[in-house]
Amino acid sequence: MKLLKIFGLVFLLTVVGALLTFSEGQKIVFYSTQLRPIEEAEWVRGTLLPPFTEETGIEVEFIPDEYSPWADRLIAEYKAWKADPAKCGVDLAGGLHGDFMGVLETPEKELRFVDLSAKLAELSADRTFIESFVELGKMAGIQAYIPWMQATYLTVINKKAMDYLPYDVNIESLSYDDLLKWAKSIYDATGEKKLGIPAGPKSLLHRFVHGYLYPSFTCSTVKKFMKKPEVLYLWGYAKTLWQYVHPEAAKWDAMAEPLLEEAVWIAWDHTARVWKAIEARPEDFIAVPSPADCCGRGFISVLAGLGIPKAACDPDSANKLIEYLTKPEVQVVTLEGVAFFPIVEEAAGKVPAGPAKVLAEGVTKQAAAPDAIVAMIPGGLGARAGEFSKIYRDTFTEIVIKGRNIEEVLEEQGKLLAELYRDTGAPCPLPDDPTEAPCIPEGF
Repeated sequence: MKLLKIFGLVFLLTVVGALLTFSEGQKIVFYSTQLRPIEEAEWVRGTLLPPFTEETGIEVEFIPDEYSPWADRLIAEYKAWKADPAKCGVDLAGGLHGDFMGVLETPEKELRFVDLSAKLAELSADRTFIESFVELGKMAGIQAYIPWMQATYLTVINKKAMDYLPYDVNIESLSYDDLLKWAKSIYDATGEKKLGIPAGPKSLLHRFVHGYLYPSFTCSTVKKFMKKPEVLYLWGYAKTLWQYVHPEAAKWDAMAEPLLEEAVWIAWDHTARVWKAIEARPEDFIAVPSPADCCGRGFISVLAGLGIPKAACDPDSANKLIEYLTKPEVQVVTLEGVAFFPIVEEAAGKVPAGPAKVLAEGVTKQAAAPDAIVAMIPGGLGARAGEFSKIYRDTFTEIVIKGRNIEEVLEEQGKLLAELYRDTGAPCPLPDDPTEAPCIPEGF
C-alpha cells in the first residue's frame, strides 16, 4: 500500500512537472512579410523579442517570408483547420494592409482571421492608436488586424524658412495654398527658389502625385484621374507651384543632400530619403504633415498590421505578443532598430531627442491629423506595377515640367491607366473603394 502511494506521488509529480515544462516552454510562431532582410530579422530575434520571452515565458519563432508563400501557408493552414480543428498553424501574422486583404476571406466569404475588436478596445485603455489606421484594419465587418508600424513620406523644413512664413500660415496644418504662398514669400524676399520636390529618374515623384496631390484635390487616386474641374485645378496649381521649385529638382532623386546643402529649405520626400540630413543636423529641421486641400490631407501610409489566424495554435499568447509589440516604449525600440514609425500617439513623446524624434513627431502628427486621407500603394498589379508609377510620373513631367496641354496629357495617360487595370483586374487602391475591381478611371 505504501509502495502504491509512493508510486502515485511520483506519477503525480511527473505529470505536474511535464505540465510545468510545457508551460515554461511555450512557443508561438510569428509569421511576417515585414522585416525580411537578414539584418532586420536577426534584430527581431536578438533584440525585439527576448524581453517579451523574459516577461512572459513565451518563446517566439519569428519567420519572415515573401507575400506569396505567406499567403499560401495561411490559406493552407485554414483549410486544414477547417477540415480538422485539431490541426493548427501560425499564431500571429504580420503583414501590410494589402497582404491581409488578399487572404482575409475565402471564396465562400468565410473569414480566415479572428475579430480583434475586443483586444483593440482592451489595448486602447492605455495607448492611443492612430484612428485612421484602426479604420483601415476593419475589413469584412471585423477588426482583421491591429496596427503595428508604418513608413511614409512627409514635409521637412529648414528653420531658416520660418523667417519668411506668411503670418496666417500654421506649419502644423499646411494647405497647398499655404505652401505656395510660403514658397513665393521666400522667392520674393531672397530671389531664390527654395522648395524641393524630387523629380529625378529614380525619385519617388509618382508617389507625390498619386498619394498626395490626387487624394488631397480629388478625394481619389485612380477613379477621378481625369475628373473635371478638380483635376484641371490640381494640375493648374502644380504648374504654378513649380515656378518656385528649385531649378535642379528635375535631376534630384532624393532630398537629403539638397536639404543639407541648403539648396532648398522646404522639401517633400520619403522619410528614408531625408534621414541623412536630419541625422546630421537634427536641430536645424522640423518635420511636419504634408499639405491639405479641399478633400483633406492626402498621404501614403505603408502600414503593417498584426492579425491572428483562426487556425492559430495559441491565440492567447499571440494576443500577448500584440500587446507587447504595440506598447509605446516598444514602438520606440522598433523605430530605433529598423526605422519603422509608431502607430500609437504616445510613442512620439518617448523618443529620445535627436533625428528620430524630429521625424517621429512629424509622422505621428500627419497620421493623426483630423483631415487625414490615407492613400495606399496599389496592389494586384503584379509585374506591371511599374506601369502604374510611370503613368503618374509621366503625367507630371509632361504637364508641369514640359508644359504640355493638361487635357491632352490626361487623355493619353488615362487610357493607359484604364488599360492597365482592365488587363490586370486589380482593385482600387485607397482612398478609392478597394472592393471595386477592376479599378477603371471614370470616363474610360
